[in-house]
Amino acid sequence: MNVHSNSEIVAQTRTIAREVAAKHAPDVDAKARFPHETFEALRQAKLLTAALPKEYGGGGAGMVELAEMCMTLAHGCGSSGMVLAMHHIQVACIARHALGSPFFKKYAEELVERQLLIGSITSEVGVWGDTRSSICACVRDNGRFKLDKDATTASYAEHADDLLVTARRNAEAPQSDQVLVLVRKADRSLTQTTTWDTMGMRGTCSPGFKLVSAGPEEQVLPGSFADASAQTMVSYSHILWSAVWLGIASDAMSRASAFVRAEARKMPGTVPPKATHLARLSAEVQLLRNSVHGQAHEFDEIMTRPSGMEELLTIGWALKMNNIKVSSSEKAPEIVHDSLQIIGIGAYKNDSKLSVGRQYRDSLSAALMISNDRIFSKTASMLLVHKDE
Repeated sequence: MNVHSNSEIVAQTRTIAREVAAKHAPDVDAKARFPHETFEALRQAKLLTAALPKEYGGGGAGMVELAEMCMTLAHGCGSSGMVLAMHHIQVACIARHALGSPFFKKYAEELVERQLLIGSITSEVGVWGDTRSSICACVRDNGRFKLDKDATTASYAEHADDLLVTARRNAEAPQSDQVLVLVRKADRSLTQTTTWDTMGMRGTCSPGFKLVSAGPEEQVLPGSFADASAQTMVSYSHILWSAVWLGIASDAMSRASAFVRAEARKMPGTVPPKATHLARLSAEVQLLRNSVHGQAHEFDEIMTRPSGMEELLTIGWALKMNNIKVSSSEKAPEIVHDSLQIIGIGAYKNDSKLSVGRQYRDSLSAALMISNDRIFSKTASMLLVHKDE
């Protein structure tokens, strides 16, 4: 049984971020390799089930603690923080939508015992980035499912123990009528179709794959993906991703702070010229931090109410999720850029201790993870019918 307190969960993650993730981050980035050391440390500390309820042996962490974990880990390594965020999202989908099923109750116990890493495949060739639409179908026959998917990106799929995959409910269902399917490692074969030589987030290792899978029908999550998406996936994605971007941005600012303090030591009794720039940057980081933490707190508060799951289906909440995603994804690279301006050439050189090259490149992925243009378009449509409270 997992006996971590939520504060212990965050404290242990902070130690792993500092002693493991940050140590290996340059090599993970340079070689575009998976951060195995970080996830082995998280596995040993039994932190991969932080999002599972305590009655199932998990950490029982709310959104505030999960966001703090992702932010802290991303401060050491952006790719590690993003993989952890994606994993938490998958675990949350199971915890919040599948534990009424005997199979998934038993699977939750296995998650705790083995500390399995869950990846995700929601993209597909031919749907143009729309995760709420699938061409492939979950074909069920005689208590079994068959699911083949041509994915444009598959989140760290080769390194995941199991995968949550979206598909049409059946061969006759419209593209928008989707289910989530748990595909175990033994159920699948993956054929890589694209490369992963990216500008940033190189350690997330998420190229395209053709998935061929089959397994017991009980591995199809109960209900619809539409509900799981609206009530869990969107909120967990946008808040935890934003926490990752905050971690990357705060890492860059910490390097700028170290630079200004070093300048101050050279000139005792004077304020370095860049200190004022740092003061402005500090205000920007605080705004981003308050936004992420505030939204995480609000989510946890909503979930204390009997009507919580219904409140997550409202236009007002959807707008908040859209807004935090686009605002934090635009603010993070600005903060890294300002840190670069403060430090100067030391931040620009890849072999410098004050380099922010990796942080800069990682932060630029933020606007592409569900395109900001797509989100702004949806927000515009919702604002036409939503009345401010």
